[in-house]
Amino acid sequence: MNLPEQPPGSPPSARLRASDADRDQVADRLREALAEGRITPEEHAERIDAVYSAKTYADLEPVLSDLPGQDAPRPRVDLRKEAPLPPPPPQSSTLAAVFSGVERKGRWLVEEHTTVACVFGGADLDFRQAVLSRREVTVTITCLFGGVNIIVPPGVRVMSSLFAVFGGTDTPEDDVLDPEAPVIRLTGMLAFGGVSVERREAGESRRRRDRHGSARERHLEGHERHLERHEEHMRLREEHLRHREERRDRRRDLRAERRRDH
Repeated sequence: MNLPEQPPGSPPSARLRASDADRDQVADRLREALAEGRITPEEHAERIDAVYSAKTYADLEPVLSDLPGQDAPRPRVDLRKEAPLPPPPPQSSTLAAVFSGVERKGRWLVEEHTTVACVFGGADLDFRQAVLSRREVTVTITCLFGGVNIIVPPGVRVMSSLFAVFGGTDTPEDDVLDPEAPVIRLTGMLAFGGVSVERREAGESRRRRDRHGSARERHLEGHERHLERHEEHMRLREEHLRHREERRDRRRDLRAERRRDH
């Protein structure tokens, strides 16, 4: 066993003979040190052997020289929990993006009802660090030639009743088993727009392109696709009207010819 060496210049009392009571007292100190995790069971067994084979105080002192004394100050462990963070300051529950973009991320307060309006614009809502004012909150979305990207953490249920015209909604599968889990309810209408919901842990990077500088690009790309569809629809409608007018003119000419023949 590697015990701390006896320092030079020990007092004469260190050479006095130790009694059985002295050895028992040192053994009690070693049991306390083992219970506190200061020494390992192997070290405890080695030191106990050294205690009961010790003859003088000088033999006992190295066993306890690296352990705090009974009256020595010991480090304090603070078991108090940190005080809960105060709720974030309230913000407007209405978000609007007209030919622009708007976002909410970080630690923000989600009111019971939130309204999002996008006209040729986009909105990004990140709920991973958000504080819900209710267990169930409702987000009402009105989107015309725009898009809304939503990120929710695991354990939050997303329920969508959005109505889409020339648009769509992409929501993840429900991974929530707890019936008391928080709920984000999506309602509203989309016209030539879309809503995408992604489930991601806090701090997890986006699997697609970086968010900064690309959210608006994604919205604009979606707007362009919607515009192309709209233009194609208008072209087909105009072609249909032109064919109908041509058929009407031909029928008018035929009726005029029949009247002349009679």
